[in-house]
Amino acid sequence: MPPTSPFALSTRLTTRAIVPLASSIARPPTSYIALQQSRAFRTSKMASKPITTLDASLIPRLPSSSPTLFEAKKQKNLTFEAIAKKLGREEVAVAALFYGQAQASPEDIANLSEILGIPSDKLESQLSGYPDRGRTLDMPPKEPLIYRLFEIVQNYGYAYKAVLNEKFGDGIMSAISFSTKVEKETDEKGDWAVITLRGKWLPYSRF
Repeated sequence: MPPTSPFALSTRLTTRAIVPLASSIARPPTSYIALQQSRAFRTSKMASKPITTLDASLIPRLPSSSPTLFEAKKQKNLTFEAIAKKLGREEVAVAALFYGQAQASPEDIANLSEILGIPSDKLESQLSGYPDRGRTLDMPPKEPLIYRLFEIVQNYGYAYKAVLNEKFGDGIMSAISFSTKVEKETDEKGDWAVITLRGKWLPYSRF
């Protein structure tokens, strides 16, 4: 048998020495892993965004259905997005239902009863009839976020009118045959709110 070179012997010894060292590295105990997972869960819960609840100062201006719906929403910890998916409607449309600014269909009432755990007969009695729109808002608005929307119309109202007239003629954009949605965009400059307004164009009648 040919003599073993010192280099080959050194390589074999090194390889053998590594194996028991690697196998001796113990995995973290199960209790430690569970603790880390629990901490991660608590962190994610703390990082979740709060849901919208009802401002008590608005209650005198709102229908009786509003406190009922908002209290159940709070108890279930549901966002308007989650409720909208169940109802098959846009988030803004669902929020309008909660504030009494839109009419609920029988299907809306049945789905709200199921998702919020409110008796259907109670919802039917509170959501029946026609909405009395526009009572919740002072003009000009005092709430800063709502005022900014009002400010957009102050600043760009005539610009909107000029461009709309050039494109469509003499008329108005309907707020009845209408839909709107809110989306969030994020880029390197931060978060952006995207509000889409879609209304049927109504030309003025000639008489």
